[in-house]
Amino acid sequence: MIAWWRRHDLGTHLLLLPLGLLMAAPFLWMLGTSLKTFEETTNLWPWPAVPQWQNYAEAWRAAPFGRYFLVSTVTAAAVTASVVLTGLLGGYSFGALRWRGQQTVLGVYLATMMVPFEVILIPNYLIVQKLHWIDRFPALIVPWAANVFSVFLVTQAFRSLPKDFREAAMLDGCGHWQYLWRIAAPLVAPSLATAAIFAFLGSWNSLLWPVIVLNSERMRTVEMGLSSFLQEEGASLHLLMAGSVVALLPVLLVFLAMQRRFIEGLAAGLKG
Repeated sequence: MIAWWRRHDLGTHLLLLPLGLLMAAPFLWMLGTSLKTFEETTNLWPWPAVPQWQNYAEAWRAAPFGRYFLVSTVTAAAVTASVVLTGLLGGYSFGALRWRGQQTVLGVYLATMMVPFEVILIPNYLIVQKLHWIDRFPALIVPWAANVFSVFLVTQAFRSLPKDFREAAMLDGCGHWQYLWRIAAPLVAPSLATAAIFAFLGSWNSLLWPVIVLNSERMRTVEMGLSSFLQEEGASLHLLMAGSVVALLPVLLVFLAMQRRFIEGLAAGLKG
């Protein structure tokens, strides 16, 4: 039995290894191209003969990436914090409380996930324009401060909690706010971490909306900086890939830091 299990486990790993390499191929190609010379970028071979580490410094000097990183970091941090807060409050309302019309409201709320972003693009822009937020941080943050997916994920986490927790807390004199922040929030932390990762990733990689609401050079995000870099230095593929690798690092660091809670949050959401 043990020998069969080991053979079965080995076969699983042999199957997953090439699939993992296939998924990693674009990232490996990006890394290899970022270390090539200008002449080598026309070759299909993914790795350079001699790595050109100075490409990163040259790409950093080619555009004010320091400013781009600042704008993207402030925006992504604010959006992530807002999504976590609204997800916690909305999830508590839908998952822990009971009120008339709850399921109907939740169903309508979840149905908005089916609406394509392009449909609400013009209304969002007109609202931002009327509020005089064009080319300012509120235009990047406020429209994405709440997320349907995060509310649904945290709602499922709240529904998976035993009702005895809330009843015992209420008997001990805890109100809704005390129970939410002191007891419930730590218990649904994995789901909140999952919502935070998705919010950070979506904000950091956003391109279409910032292009529409931002005008000046000082308010460009990292993705806009890479886009303009491609237009200005269209033939310098090695420098573009070097900038892309640097832009990818914050996302990888956030995911690695919250990987365990991310997996726990997805498992809790599916179970709920």
